[in-house]
Amino acid sequence: MYRRYARRLKGFFFLQLGGDEELAADATHDVFLRAYEARSRYQEGRSVSTWLFTIAYNICRNHYRSNAYEAQLLATLDAEPISEQQIEVQLDQSTLDEALAQVLAELPAPLHQLFSLHYQEELTIPQVAEIVGIPEGTVKSRLHKTMNIIRKKLNKYENK
Repeated sequence: MYRRYARRLKGFFFLQLGGDEELAADATHDVFLRAYEARSRYQEGRSVSTWLFTIAYNICRNHYRSNAYEAQLLATLDAEPISEQQIEVQLDQSTLDEALAQVLAELPAPLHQLFSLHYQEELTIPQVAEIVGIPEGTVKSRLHKTMNIIRKKLNKYENK
């Protein structure tokens, strides 16, 4: 299990915990320790990756809580205006990748987590909803909000 999932989990933690490689490694090991301790509560037939990412998500939430960030970041979710404007980005891939990485780094942690789980870890909406413990509709609306924030912040690259 470790060989199969450790790299993905470490990448998830690296993105979610501020790019701190040591913290990401510690959190990755913590996932497997918690999984081992909770092995009797694993529900047979449940996806192992969903189970492990649920543990990972909870570790991130605990980290944010302990640093008093979560309340402030969740309050910003409704403060961001939603724009329906579609943008077409036409610039070389490396510039766009850098701009996107900057925008993702500036996202509130809860939105960044949802984005990472769905678009980077390629988990389905139902899997993300199960991991995060919110309804699928809420996952969809927050992902939509995240994409609008990204569009708004990358608007300067729009071909006019």
